[in-house]
Amino acid sequence: MKTTTFTAPSGARIRFTRLGFGSAPLGNLYKAISEEQARDTLETAWKAGMRYFDTAPLYGLGLSETRINHFLRGKKRADYIVSTKVGRLLQACAPKERTGIGKFFATPSRREVYDYGYDGVMRSFEASLERLGLDSVEILFVHDIDVFNHGTEAARDARVDELMKGGYKALLKLRDEKVIKAFGAGVNEWPVCEMLAHRGDFDLFLLAGRYTLLEQESIKSFLPLCERRGIGIVLGGPYNSGILARGPRKGAQYNYSNAPKAVLDRVAAIDAICRRHKVKLPVAALQFPFFHKQVVSVIPGAAAPSEIRANVGYLNARAPKALWKELKAAGLIHPDAPTA
Repeated sequence: MKTTTFTAPSGARIRFTRLGFGSAPLGNLYKAISEEQARDTLETAWKAGMRYFDTAPLYGLGLSETRINHFLRGKKRADYIVSTKVGRLLQACAPKERTGIGKFFATPSRREVYDYGYDGVMRSFEASLERLGLDSVEILFVHDIDVFNHGTEAARDARVDELMKGGYKALLKLRDEKVIKAFGAGVNEWPVCEMLAHRGDFDLFLLAGRYTLLEQESIKSFLPLCERRGIGIVLGGPYNSGILARGPRKGAQYNYSNAPKAVLDRVAAIDAICRRHKVKLPVAALQFPFFHKQVVSVIPGAAAPSEIRANVGYLNARAPKALWKELKAAGLIHPDAPTA
């Protein structure tokens, strides 16, 4: 699999595989999977050439990190890169009080406590290293410091202030001590990434679902800022929670909920053009983000070996230039979004 060597603004060099492994499904997101299935999925990703693994304490309340530990144990440390996240501490609790009921299944009974302060970041990172069985990771992302998780812009801004006064100093210290090579934020909203980029020395952002075949609002100001600053983008959620993988059918998921009619209609229009060019919708969805030069890796989630094989096939399929030209002419791709 092709790789990209990214030189961070801090000077660190990180070698990404074009496709990375998004490990939220390993945390039993939406359904429980067995240890055997989790390992088979990771093994299929490894055999396909994927060497970048992204995880987080939230994913299965520690389960995803533990499963990655079991898989990577015994492999040469120089052969792969790992990112995990900070911003939440996990506390043991009664089963009925655990975080993620109805979203994560068959997980440890733990609840999340948001903490973007200095001590919170250090404690979260230490606990992740224990679960991962590692003494360092390449990238540390601040997780979910956005309106979706904190409710209002005011609450988000308060959390950003908390980070910049405390946790940001921890991130700088960890990077200076080379316990991590780079840091950034992993969120579902680009405006907070732009805010953080203006306030601090961030290397990368993991942007989930906000620069996809379906939506490119971040091309207006955020991505040009990243270009000027040399900030890399790891692109999560290339299928916008599923609708770009399965198409505009009834019950299709967008942003983790049933897609509204306007989204269904837009995806139907994109799909119609793809069909005219004999290109599957997920092929176009997975390939589109790579046209932007700041995108260093795309990390679709996978819960089964078949999903890994499908993603690799989508990446390698042919998508003619005429497809992108027609999508742009139809106003379905932002005029400033690169397509070549």
